[in-house]
Amino acid sequence: MRKLILSGVALGFSAALMASTALADIKIATTGPITGQYAAFGEQMKRGIEMAAKDINAAGGVNGEKLDVSIGDDACDPKQAVAVANQMVSKGVVFMAGHFCSSSSIPASKVYAEEGIIQITPASTNPAFTDAGLWNTHRTCGRDDAQGKVAGAFLAKAYAGKKVAVIHDKTAYGKGLADETKKAMNAAGLQ
Repeated sequence: MRKLILSGVALGFSAALMASTALADIKIATTGPITGQYAAFGEQMKRGIEMAAKDINAAGGVNGEKLDVSIGDDACDPKQAVAVANQMVSKGVVFMAGHFCSSSSIPASKVYAEEGIIQITPASTNPAFTDAGLWNTHRTCGRDDAQGKVAGAFLAKAYAGKKVAVIHDKTAYGKGLADETKKAMNAAGLQ
């Protein structure tokens, strides 16, 4: 996670530095499930960006500019994600390492695109996140359609001639992965 944030921070800085010539703090952020059922992942994101910023600042920052970190809590809720995205815009954030859940990343990405903020997610796998074609969205994880092909092929081979049920929790992540797995499994001959 720390390497991911450092890589993303470097990408975000190059865009931010081109837009500004005066030395000032560079505002970066992470937003994820700081509370709620996925809070353990949110804590990892928070610690990762704080450690990366501390290391970069201790080494002199980026071209002499220090990183100023903000943390947002979307609890993997789409409405809360948009509200947090707007808060980050008002803080002047230029780089977002987040959101964690696809259901949050997708709606928040529109806010960031409109406001010129680069967004890199460590965990949002729904293809709709990057298929929207926004200039600013990036991911460091596999997509549901890629994961679904592997899972579907495995199920078709391992359970040939048997009954298989595919269930999901109606989230953007769960439904997306289940749909892609079922599609691949069916294409391989297992219903």
